[in-house]
Amino acid sequence: MALDAKPSRHDAACVAPSLMPAKPLAKAKAKTALKARVKTAAQVATALPAKASINVPTTAGSLHQRILSDIEQRIVSGEWPPGHRIPSEHELTDIYQCSRMTVNKVLTQLARANMVERRRKAGSFVMRSQSRAAVLEIHDIRAEVLALGLPYRYEPISSKKRRSLRADMDALELDKAGPVLELRSLHYAGAQPFCLEYRLINLAAVPQAASEAFKDEPPGAWLVSHVPWTSAEHRIRAGASDADMAALLKVASGTPCLIIQRRTWTGASPVTYVRLAYPGEDHELVAHFSPTKDAAGNGNGSP
Repeated sequence: MALDAKPSRHDAACVAPSLMPAKPLAKAKAKTALKARVKTAAQVATALPAKASINVPTTAGSLHQRILSDIEQRIVSGEWPPGHRIPSEHELTDIYQCSRMTVNKVLTQLARANMVERRRKAGSFVMRSQSRAAVLEIHDIRAEVLALGLPYRYEPISSKKRRSLRADMDALELDKAGPVLELRSLHYAGAQPFCLEYRLINLAAVPQAASEAFKDEPPGAWLVSHVPWTSAEHRIRAGASDADMAALLKVASGTPCLIIQRRTWTGASPVTYVRLAYPGEDHELVAHFSPTKDAAGNGNGSP
């Protein structure tokens, strides 16, 4: 009768080392390396301010792309507001366990996208929106009204958080459906309605907007002061007011209106879409410009 032989501890010790499994040793080394990484991350976290701590992302992709996406998301979401100091290159290399060259490339790319400002010997900071550029390029409705010598008043009409529809995705140029905040409001010049605003905010890019009531501050002004924008697109057209628009603007139905549509991005992330309707008879667009110059300094374009 055959018996199954079970090797004793002594037998196992006599087996040639080359025949012994290497997994336990590999696991021990892996645990040691993991402990070292966890210790380093913990040391860095205690050395950084609470706001500057970063959880190393675990999503797929190159390390460069993961660091870039992580920092960009913190800026776009408002977790790191304009003017916030980003951890130094040395701190980021410790956090992400990567080379300083990788971190430098990420910060350089963010600076080129106008998301961060790099100051010599001071560090890198989230870019602040320039108030002058905001007034000239993204119109400040309050400033427009005050320039007419009239008192300004803002009146919110409706606010609704919902999942984006196909029309919303087209307006914001979203790749997939997600949460949006739909806002309607009126801007007054004196006692008369000056502008009717319809706005969509991409809550995936600006989640903190979901908790804002926008009762006292218009959403456009709030976005300029809280979310750094890097690019915008204007579309200007004429359109006849429908019954709802005419009632809110206190004009006859079918009255021609000046319609300004704008999309705004931070990096590659759509932030907001807005449609501004002005009674056409009371508004005009004025632009001052000069001819562009070629390499020789000669003006281009015809008068």
